[in-house]
Amino acid sequence: MIAIVKYNAGNIGSVTNALNRLGIENKVTDDPAELKAAHKVIFPGVGEAGTAMKYLRERELDQVLINLKKPFLGICLGMQLMCNHSEEGDTKCLGIFDTDVKLFQSKDFKVPHMGWNSLSYELGVQNSESLLTNIERNSDVYYVHSYYAEVCDDTAAVCDYLLPFSSVLQKNNFYATQFHPEKSAGVGEQLLKNFIGLP
Repeated sequence: MIAIVKYNAGNIGSVTNALNRLGIENKVTDDPAELKAAHKVIFPGVGEAGTAMKYLRERELDQVLINLKKPFLGICLGMQLMCNHSEEGDTKCLGIFDTDVKLFQSKDFKVPHMGWNSLSYELGVQNSESLLTNIERNSDVYYVHSYYAEVCDDTAAVCDYLLPFSSVLQKNNFYATQFHPEKSAGVGEQLLKNFIGLP
């Protein structure tokens, strides 16, 4: 069973629907025991960093999540909350990935960054290919975000919009994507299958 973390964020339903299409048993929960018992955990979300972290801390879910030893996938806001700090609400985050989240600054480019853009993984980190198996370099995936995670040692793939930013992060059993695999057609479906297939 895959647990989907319930917290103060939207878009969880689209991840549930994507897993249902793949025939994968899943449950939306904020119960620490259920999160610990699940085979894998997905941490999706669209929303505001400060209120999301407040929800996690009030329920001590922040400590539960960072101590999980099973495959763990953050998506969009979920990925940003796995970093050290977000400029959104000057928020201290979970600190799984050693990088910070910044606001796109531009007078010439549209913010939020929204729509299809490429996924390039020339950088790569150890074991990242397990999440990117059978996904071609420069495949298009779907993004919706105003904040981005800076490129760091945990960056497995990048996207370039105004500047290069982390599109995929990976460290030990923790994986994350800035784009929405559940909205990224065949490429996103393949990534979810790769995650489901992780040991």
